[in-house]
Amino acid sequence: MQPKRILMLVGDFVEDYEAMVPFQALSMLGHDVDAICPDKKAGDHVATAIHDFEGQQTYSEKRGHNFRLNTTFAECEPERYDVLILPGGRAPEYLRLDERVTNLVRHFIASGKPIAAICHGLQILTSAGGIDGRRCQGYPAVRPELEAAGAVWDPPADALDSVCVDRNLVTAPAWPAHPAWLRALLTLLQQDAA
Repeated sequence: MQPKRILMLVGDFVEDYEAMVPFQALSMLGHDVDAICPDKKAGDHVATAIHDFEGQQTYSEKRGHNFRLNTTFAECEPERYDVLILPGGRAPEYLRLDERVTNLVRHFIASGKPIAAICHGLQILTSAGGIDGRRCQGYPAVRPELEAAGAVWDPPADALDSVCVDRNLVTAPAWPAHPAWLRALLTLLQQDAA
């Protein structure tokens, strides 16, 4: 497979694993992964949050690492990218309010390019109008929001290690799904290359 240009949209308190793991894994496979954040430039950092499933009624949250951005948001040209990745965590809940972000995401929606979203990352798709009529998964707590935006929740069970592929959209509930989510994204990229 030819290397792809991949754009990852992050913000402060993005989920640590959901930014770090795909960034490192896809880079290791030879893809060019650019991480951006509104109002930040290459070399800046975003703080991450570590979410874990420790037996309480919801996930726990701890301060994670500093994740280094390698591309300046203001200079980003979405047409140069083949894929968009939307990690979860706290960042999507405020990134989706930024019109620059929703316009960028709308480029990927309109073009039919692959979009891989995980956990709360799907909140950005709801604001950009990219989820209506689409089968998807996200963190179970965002299910009502996704369904209100017209999404079809798939599957009905709340397993955290599953994945859903609907044409160019690859979604998963949380970082335990990384193996399935990244495998499905790579399969989609291979199909697009054929």
